[in-house]
Amino acid sequence: MPQTALLVIDAQQSFKHCHYWREADVPVFLRCMHSLLERARARQIPIVQIFHVEDSGAFSLASGYVKPLAELSIRADAVFHKHRHSALIGSELPYWLIQQRIRRLIVSGIRTEQCCETTARHAADCGYQVEFVTDATLTFEMTDRTGRHWSASEIKERTELVLEGRFAHIATVETSLAVSAARPAMREPPA
Repeated sequence: MPQTALLVIDAQQSFKHCHYWREADVPVFLRCMHSLLERARARQIPIVQIFHVEDSGAFSLASGYVKPLAELSIRADAVFHKHRHSALIGSELPYWLIQQRIRRLIVSGIRTEQCCETTARHAADCGYQVEFVTDATLTFEMTDRTGRHWSASEIKERTELVLEGRFAHIATVETSLAVSAARPAMREPPA
């Protein structure tokens, strides 16, 4: 199997201080994240914690909320801060991945359709094999510009639709760490 890393994107306290935060899907997300983290540790797969940072508000370092969700015990092998949606822009993550000879990324975290999906797309375009573990991502309901209400489940389904076979392989917690290395990357990752 290619050298693999688990990305835990933006699973941080900041979200609990946003108007759209809802507890409804959090218990399932936490259970899936705990299982994914345990499985990665058991297989000695490095765990990378990525935090979204902004200049002000709940995502600023000054807020004190740019830290892991209290319910998660992550024990990261590497920690990076990002200022953009993709974890591969504006952080030292790309260099770390090259140094570690990582060729396959398992994507998890908060928000499914934003930073998780953007990172998955960007990673695929850079040539990494990407496993998108939807059940280990969390998002929140939204209303679009036409007034249509989208549930968190519908948003996750839409993300799976646009990623599968194009930018990522959609996986569950159980299948993400057991995927065959036979699936080739779309392009060679940077050297």
